[in-house]
Amino acid sequence: MTLSIEVNGSKHSVEADPSTPLLYVLRNNLELNGAKYGCGLGQCGACTVHIDGRAVFSCLTPVGALEGRHVRTIEGLGTIEQPNPVQKAFQDEQAAQCGYCIAGMIMRAQALLDRNTTPTDEEIRVHMQPNLCRCGTHMRILRAIRRASDILTDNRSSAGVE
Repeated sequence: MTLSIEVNGSKHSVEADPSTPLLYVLRNNLELNGAKYGCGLGQCGACTVHIDGRAVFSCLTPVGALEGRHVRTIEGLGTIEQPNPVQKAFQDEQAAQCGYCIAGMIMRAQALLDRNTTPTDEEIRVHMQPNLCRCGTHMRILRAIRRASDILTDNRSSAGVE
């Protein structure tokens, strides 16, 4: 069946069964490999993407449920040359060890900071809880989110936005 989905601001027609997980369509049909297959059960967060601004597990989301919705992946945030503030903060804090979870971590952090540029440490911890890092870099990840929050807050202040 031909399905139409919008990913990172571009419309795509894909041949897929409507029950196919979004993760498979992103990786196999659209060649967007940032979201990773971790567990396939929505328990690790390696596959986290945004749908309409909310962090979701793409391994559990059927592609047929995305008509008229907006999907954003790690590839839609920034580039190697121009990382967005969250990506830059993760780099600066060396938050990745093996790197497998990091795209999902960044996407979950971005969803939080899109809603609240000044979360408390407790809000960060609660929001990030669904995503796992098996290498144990959680403290660096938390520092990276705080750093991104500071960058975003400074950007808003210098732009005259309260």
